[in-house]
Amino acid sequence: MATPKAVVVEDDQDLQHLYRLKLEHEGFIVFAASNGVEGLKVVKETQPDIILLDLMMPVMNGTEMLAAMRAEPWGSNARVIILTNISRDEAPQALRFLHVDRYIVKAHHTPAQVITIVHEVLGIQPT
Repeated sequence: MATPKAVVVEDDQDLQHLYRLKLEHEGFIVFAASNGVEGLKVVKETQPDIILLDLMMPVMNGTEMLAAMRAEPWGSNARVIILTNISRDEAPQALRFLHVDRYIVKAHHTPAQVITIVHEVLGIQPT
């Protein structure tokens, strides 16, 4: 696999920075966005291997972004990990119909565990 690319769509700047650093340390080229509108633009431009997507964001939330992305040919098969503090039971109903590779509750996973899951989803060995 060529150098993997990731997009982190997260409105919490500290978390966005933390995941960006962790992914860069693992050899990823990382792009970031702070809301769904920015996220859609970045994902379309970069065609990443994986997207870490928060649900609760300003301007356009993660569910809306994912729905818009899934409606486009370039986004229909994108690999997506939902990374949120909303439990799966409280997740928006629409999310159930939008394919995601994993659903992670941030409070239950360390950043290192999240990176391990990214590697699993992509089928690549950690560095």
